Amino acid sequence: MYTIASFFAGVGGIDLGFEQTGGFKTIYANEFDSYAGETFELNFPQLKVDMRDVHIVPEQAVPGMDVIIGGFPCQAFSIAGYRKGFEDEKGRGELFFELVRMMEAKRPRAALFENVKNLVGHDNGNTFRVICEQLDLLGYHYSYQVLNAMEYGNMAQNRERIYIVAFRDKSDYEDFHWPEKIPLTKTVKDIIDFDAEQDEKYYYTEGKYKGDIYRLLVEATKYDEENNPAIYQWRRKYVRQNKSGVVPTLTANQGEGGHNVCIVKTKHGLRKMTPRECFNAQGFPGNFKLPEKQSDARLYKQAGNSVCVPVIRRIAEAMKTAMDTQTVENPQDGL
Repeated sequence: MYTIASFFAGVGGIDLGFEQTGGFKTIYANEFDSYAGETFELNFPQLKVDMRDVHIVPEQAVPGMDVIIGGFPCQAFSIAGYRKGFEDEKGRGELFFELVRMMEAKRPRAALFENVKNLVGHDNGNTFRVICEQLDLLGYHYSYQVLNAMEYGNMAQNRERIYIVAFRDKSDYEDFHWPEKIPLTKTVKDIIDFDAEQDEKYYYTEGKYKGDIYRLLVEATKYDEENNPAIYQWRRKYVRQNKSGVVPTLTANQGEGGHNVCIVKTKHGLRKMTPRECFNAQGFPGNFKLPEKQSDARLYKQAGNSVCVPVIRRIAEAMKTAMDTQTVENPQDGL
């Protein structure tokens, strides 16, 4: 069993994907957002999440691990943000260097990092170049891929993310192969319950919201086919239908209104996707627990900030295969 130290752990989506392989176990998790930390602990009861600011976490407080994982905060790199990268005034960009600090101190055998697709092109490639340089300086061998949840996770969500896999030993690196594309067999009906009636707070009704949102939604969804359900988005002044037949990329402010809310038409009316459905879209299993006392806004944020679990699982399986090969050939490596 390979051990994991998880940073920027969120609700544990990356951890879950790794643990689903049966070959990894998270022994340490750090997450500054106490609400996300609460959700993590609810689903990983054997762990007490370290909720300190990672800047003040001493290396000695983190146990030795085989793998370090982290979806380091992507706001500083996102095309939806201000494109400030490492110079982001809130310090989010330089949080990557905290991962570097831990890797330098602990020398884990492998690492997996996740971020927005735009990371590669940010600042004409300079941001990503710095990340690669840091891994080079640490002596790690690495590769990266942009994977879409539709193509690599069999999830009906259009979600492209960059994944960086790094290995301390060249032999592990040479035995690692990225997952291949797989057919998309799941549909939005596997994510969204079009039959059950939800709490009235999720529904759009005439007069409930300012302006003509409801009228525009009714007009836009007039031709919604029951056998070919579509996802709609309110784009501040108009309604957009997502014609790809999948859920558009979930965001951290999903469900709070504005231009990011996903809307579906059911026999009970027009409504937002529920927090549970957003977690479904990320591939979390039905038994993944959501804290009952947390607001929907916080749960939407946690879902949007998380990862597509099946994609992580497939990457973790490929990492395990590479590591197992070397462990068999060099048994002391697995001790």
